[in-house]
Amino acid sequence: MKWTETSLNEIMKYIEEYRKRDLILSVAEKLKKVSRKEIVLMEVCGGHTMAIHRFGLTSLLPANIKLISGPGCPVCVSSQHYIDQAMAYSRVEGMIITTYGDLIRVPGSTTSLEKERANGSDVRIIYSVLDALEIAKKNPAKNVIFLGIGFETTAPATAAAILQAEKESIGNFFVLSAHKIMPPVMKALVSEGVKIDGFIAPGHVSAITGTAIYNDLADVCRLGVVVSGFEPADMMQAILMLAMQIEGGAPKVEIQYQRVVHREGNKIAQKILTDVFELRDDQWRGLGVIPASGLKIREHFSTFDAEKNFDIEVPASSEPKGCICGKILRGLKTPLDCGLFAKQCTPGDPVGACMVSGEGTCATYYKYRT
Repeated sequence: MKWTETSLNEIMKYIEEYRKRDLILSVAEKLKKVSRKEIVLMEVCGGHTMAIHRFGLTSLLPANIKLISGPGCPVCVSSQHYIDQAMAYSRVEGMIITTYGDLIRVPGSTTSLEKERANGSDVRIIYSVLDALEIAKKNPAKNVIFLGIGFETTAPATAAAILQAEKESIGNFFVLSAHKIMPPVMKALVSEGVKIDGFIAPGHVSAITGTAIYNDLADVCRLGVVVSGFEPADMMQAILMLAMQIEGGAPKVEIQYQRVVHREGNKIAQKILTDVFELRDDQWRGLGVIPASGLKIREHFSTFDAEKNFDIEVPASSEPKGCICGKILRGLKTPLDCGLFAKQCTPGDPVGACMVSGEGTCATYYKYRT
């Protein structure tokens, strides 16, 4: 799309609408009037975590409302074993590893993809999985692995790339899938006993999946769920909607982000996803194995599955000493509870995954700390 001065002005007008001071403060005042109970709300989206701290929204909340961050950062929740596995593949002769930028800096048990690249491995940062397909077509004598991470938002793009690779008979393109889905981890946190009274649900994920995926949280777990946008007015309204549900004792699934999210979601993306992937038990950083929470490539497309086509040995993985990223992802701790935070662990020299990604809770706390 070619951006024109008119389209850019429209975008700025749109942004300004949801950042109007008077609008935000009016929602904050209403929230203080209607909310009486002590409640804990968890956001499970790194974009929401950034918005909360960037705009200082916690300062607008009444003292009885506490926000905690959950496992909403795709880079952060990717297991240590997956990172070590990717590095093992990078050492294979004739292998090209393609990845989104953040993942290259995540520390593995002994090294990182960034360091492996410095040591001679062919590791390339891309901006789209389609870039990985192009690299495969231009390098037919080499094998290209795309590191597929992310939730329901990015998984359809990976699935579409696999379909395209099959259509074009690109035989040297492979995916190492760490794609995950959101509802099982939300339920796992509740089952574990983490104090949560309601969820601020991710807008981008929900735009793909629709809202039915959250029904059990409301109907069975008796927790409110509100799908929110990312501007400060969006976030404050979502918190207000959850507070009203809790005060009224009527948990349900609601959409605050109605300009983007619809109850049925994106049917085309859903079909592509289910055509290529199926559920499997998967490892989450800090949470262990969660049943039916990951996406593996279906047998029909196994020729594009890196795990099925390359047999490598991955040493036992170990977490960084002193890092509490796992507890932060579960909402049990904040970065301020970590003895490494802003000392040994910084964005320039991260110890744990939560400090690497722009959506990581530690990176967000570091950037917006006061």
